[in-house]
Amino acid sequence: MTSIKNEDLLALKSYVTAADATQYNSLASSTLILDLTHSNLAQRHAEIRFDKRDTVDELRRRIHQKSGTPPAFQHLQLKSGGSIYYEILPNTESERMLGYYNLPLGANVHCIDIDPHSASVNGAYEDTSLVQKFRLTEEEYDKRKGTLRDWGRRKKEVDPEFSLKKHAREHARLVEARRFYKESGTVKDGFEMESDGTIVRCSENDGNQHQQHGSDSAKKDSEKNRSAEEIEFDSDSIGHLSIGARCQVQPGARRGEIAFLGPIDELGGGGHWVGIILDEPMGKTDGTVQSSGVRYFAAPGPNRGGFFRGKNVEAGDFPEVDIMDELEDSDDEL
Repeated sequence: MTSIKNEDLLALKSYVTAADATQYNSLASSTLILDLTHSNLAQRHAEIRFDKRDTVDELRRRIHQKSGTPPAFQHLQLKSGGSIYYEILPNTESERMLGYYNLPLGANVHCIDIDPHSASVNGAYEDTSLVQKFRLTEEEYDKRKGTLRDWGRRKKEVDPEFSLKKHAREHARLVEARRFYKESGTVKDGFEMESDGTIVRCSENDGNQHQQHGSDSAKKDSEKNRSAEEIEFDSDSIGHLSIGARCQVQPGARRGEIAFLGPIDELGGGGHWVGIILDEPMGKTDGTVQSSGVRYFAAPGPNRGGFFRGKNVEAGDFPEVDIMDELEDSDDEL
């Protein structure tokens, strides 16, 4: 067995196992804690509670419920410390109480399925590779009605400039505007409130009402009508950062090194992102954007990288931190 040399992992192991010797102290004297295993299944049902007054028939019923093997085909082995010390053959001792066997807490009851036609053999209950997957060819999917592709095609017939990426980005901004209004009572630029109190995007006519003032005026209007998300996530949002700098990311105070700065249109509504190689495997990527398959930087592992908004990244003198620092989820990390 490989020994653990990392001090942090040793501390974590010590914390997790500290109460192992006393874990059953609060149980009633009539309670049994058993692990259930099965000859055809990899799964292990740990710490299943029984009462010493429960019968073997009840034990078989619970095994049937968890493994699918009927009681008539259950050959039971009672184990402690990895050794078999008693066996119960099928259709025997059904009314005998579990307390009779003097089972220690944490003992293992192993079920051998003797059914020659058992459905659980050869991984039938666990091996997902045996499950026939539903597949469609591109041609079959293209002919289907009511799909996302069909909906996008019909929208494009009405608006030639429509795209799913554009729609997703606009929808994300609308959701953010409604959330912002709910929290602050303020309507973001580019949106308005209808008579029923619903926040909607300003109509195209409203957005273009100043075009007659000429190109300079139109440029100012365009800048003014940029959504809050575009302003919040533009190049200025990462202007305080530089590639190669040490940094700290919130939430979670995760630390690492900046490996990418720039726009990523296909990620979380677009805008500018910061790609960071994290000191510990606390990220969600290896530097690749899953939706497009494009790799923007190379992290040394699948969870050693992350994309973050500039507002959540602080550059400075941040050495590596303890792996046990508390983490939180964030909508600004994808």
